[in-house]
Amino acid sequence: MKCKFLVVLIIMLSFSCKNDSMILDVESPQSNLKVSFNLNAEGEPFYQVMFNNKTVVDTSYLGFEFTNAEALKDDLKIITTATNSFNETWQMPWGEQVDVVNHYNELKVELQETSEPKRKLNIVFRVYDDGIGFRYEFPEQEGWTEALIKDEHTEFNLTKDYNTFWIPGDWDIYEHLYSTTKLSEIDALKYVGHVNLAQTYIPENAVNTPVTMVGDDNTHLSFHEAALVDYSGMTLKVDTENLNLKSNLVGSENTDYKVKRSLPFHTPWRTLQITDNAPDLIESKLIVNLNEPNKLGDVSWFKPMKYTGVWWEMHLGKSSWDYGMTQDMNTWTDPGKSNGTHGATTENVKRFIDFSAKNNIRGVLVEGWNTGWEHWIGFEDREGVFDFVTPYPDYDIDEVTRYAKEKGVEIIMHHETSAATETYEKQQDTAYALMQKYGMHAVKSGYVGKILPKGEYHHGQYMVNHYNNAAIKAAKYEVAVNAHEPIKATGLRRTYPNIISREGLRGQEFNAWAEDGGNPPEHLPIVAFTRMLSGPIDFTPGIFNIKFDEFKKDNQVNTTIAQQLALYVVIYSPVQMAADLVEHYEANPEPLQFIRDVGVDWEETKVLNGKVGDYVTIARKERQTGNWFVGGITDENSITHELTFDFLDEDQTYDATIYKDGKEAHWNDNPLDIEIEKMEQTKGNKLSIKLAEGGGFAISLKKKNN
Repeated sequence: MKCKFLVVLIIMLSFSCKNDSMILDVESPQSNLKVSFNLNAEGEPFYQVMFNNKTVVDTSYLGFEFTNAEALKDDLKIITTATNSFNETWQMPWGEQVDVVNHYNELKVELQETSEPKRKLNIVFRVYDDGIGFRYEFPEQEGWTEALIKDEHTEFNLTKDYNTFWIPGDWDIYEHLYSTTKLSEIDALKYVGHVNLAQTYIPENAVNTPVTMVGDDNTHLSFHEAALVDYSGMTLKVDTENLNLKSNLVGSENTDYKVKRSLPFHTPWRTLQITDNAPDLIESKLIVNLNEPNKLGDVSWFKPMKYTGVWWEMHLGKSSWDYGMTQDMNTWTDPGKSNGTHGATTENVKRFIDFSAKNNIRGVLVEGWNTGWEHWIGFEDREGVFDFVTPYPDYDIDEVTRYAKEKGVEIIMHHETSAATETYEKQQDTAYALMQKYGMHAVKSGYVGKILPKGEYHHGQYMVNHYNNAAIKAAKYEVAVNAHEPIKATGLRRTYPNIISREGLRGQEFNAWAEDGGNPPEHLPIVAFTRMLSGPIDFTPGIFNIKFDEFKKDNQVNTTIAQQLALYVVIYSPVQMAADLVEHYEANPEPLQFIRDVGVDWEETKVLNGKVGDYVTIARKERQTGNWFVGGITDENSITHELTFDFLDEDQTYDATIYKDGKEAHWNDNPLDIEIEKMEQTKGNKLSIKLAEGGGFAISLKKKNN
C-alpha cells in the first residue's frame, strides 16, 4: 500500500504544576473546532468543545470507577502537556475512496493524583476539521498492574435540545427502528422486550452509537467511538433534564466489573463528528482515521463483489435453512429424507451460480449448507450444535465449488454460530482451513440468540474480543469477515482490512417477517446519517418483488423498485447482495441491468445533497473503470432534486442511463412503476429528477469513447 506522509511534530513540554503555564487548548487545522481542557478546584478533569465560535459541548467531566481501587476522577493535578500536528494521506485497499487525508492537531495531558497512591492517567485529544476524538491512557506505573473498570464516566454536556435520531442502548442488539425526538424526550425504556428481536436487553434510558443530532442553527453532531479493542462497547446514558450524555459501558452478569485490563493500556477513542451540514457527516473519515494503519499488509486476495444467494427465499418461507432429518449432533444416525424445502441443495445453488455468472455478479452466499440447523432454535444450550465443516447430504460441496470455479464465481461461506461462542472458537481453524482449501475468501458469520456462556452480552468486552479475534484469525487463512448480529463498527477495517462489512442495524429481512410492518420509508434516510457513519453495511438491497403476496401477504418492502436500485450506491459496502430470487430478476431484465453495471469498489465519493431522516443523494466513481454511479433516496415525502454533474471528469462524455420513479410511483400504492431513460452527460450538465414517496433513482454514467 502506498502512503504519503507529511508529519510535523511540535512538542511543547512544561514541568510546572501551575495550570496557567500549561497548553490547555487545541484547535483543528482550519481553526473551526477548539477543545479546551482543565481541572476544577477539586482536581476533577473536564473539557469543552467550541465549533465556529459557539460552545457545543460545555463543561463535561471525565473519570473512572473501579471494583479493585478507589475512583479516579478528582484529586488530580496536571504534570505535563504536549501538542503535536500530524498530516498524512493514506490509501484504502478497498473502500469509499482511495486517498484518505488524516490531518489533526493533538493535545496530550498527563495527570497524577496529588495524594497516595498517586496514580497516573493521560488524556489525549485529537482535533480534526470535522470532529474530535479523545481517549484515556493508563501508563505503566509502580503499584498498579490491573484495572477492573466498574464504569467509565465520560460526559457530553450539550448546550441545546437537539433533534436526535437514536436507537435504544440495547446491550444485545442494534436491530431497532430509529426514533426521532428532542434530546429531552428520549425514552429508551419503552422498547424493552420488543417482540421482533431474537434477544434484547435495555437496562436504562440510554442510546447506542452512532447517535446523530441536528440543531436549529444547522449544527450536526454524531457521537460514536473508534478503535474498539479489548474493551466494552459504550452506550450513552441520557439525562433528559440537563441535556447530558454519559458513557455507560456494556457489562456482564458474570463479573462485578465491565472491563478488565492490564496496565499499560488505552481505551477506545470517544468521538464526536461536528459539521454544519448533513452531507459532510457522510464524507467524514474521522472514525477510520482514529484507527491504527493496516497490520495485515497485502489483502489483494479479497476482492469487493456483488453476490446472490439462498437467503431471501428462506425469509420468505419458500425454502428452509435446515435439511430436516435425524441427527445426534455427532454422526448421522439415519440417512432419512429431506423435508423437501431445504434451500442449500447442490441443484439450487448451481442455479444461483449460473445466474451470477451471466450477470456480472462474482459471488454466491450459501446459508443452511451445514449440519445443525434442526437443533438450535428454541434450545437454551446451543453449544456443540453446529458443525462448520460437515455439509447436509443434499449439498455436494466438492461439486458446488468445482462448478462455481468453472463459471468464475466464488462461493461465500456462512457460519451461523447461534451465539455459542465456545463451539465456534474450537472449530474456527478447521472451518477457515476448509474455506482455504476451496478458495473461499469471504464468510458471513451470525450470532443469533443469547450469548453463551450465559451472562455475557453481544456488546460486552467478552464479545468484543471474540468478534475481533475471529477476524484476526480469519486473516491467517485469507478469509474476510462479514459479521451479523455483531459488535458495532468502529473503523477497525483500516487496521484489519479483512473486516469487510457487518449488519448491526435493522436490515432488509425485517420487511419479510416483522410484525410491525417492516422498515418504514424514513428508515434508510436515517441510517445513512447514523449507522453508516460507523462503517460498511450489509443491508442486502435489490428486492424487485416488492409485494410478495404469494409468500407473505401481510408483509412487503416499503420502497419503490427505483429506490432498491439506488441503495447500491447510497448504502456502502464492499459486498453488495442482489438479494431477490432469480426468477424475480429474470422477469425484470431492464432494472436488472443497473445491478449488472453498478460498481462496488470506489475511487471517490461525493455526497450531493442530504437531510437527516429525509433524503440523501450520493455519487461514487468506480475504481479501474472511472465510471460514475449516482443513487438518491427519500422518505415518505416526494421531492424533486436539481442535480449538477460537476463531479464528472473534464472533456469526457458519459452514456447515462437513469432509473427513476414513474409518474404514478408510490412505495405502497404503486412501487413497481419505474422509468428508464438514456442520454449523454458531460461535466456541469444539470438534470431535474423527481423522487416519489418512498422512492429513489439510480444513474449509471459510463465513459464514452470520444
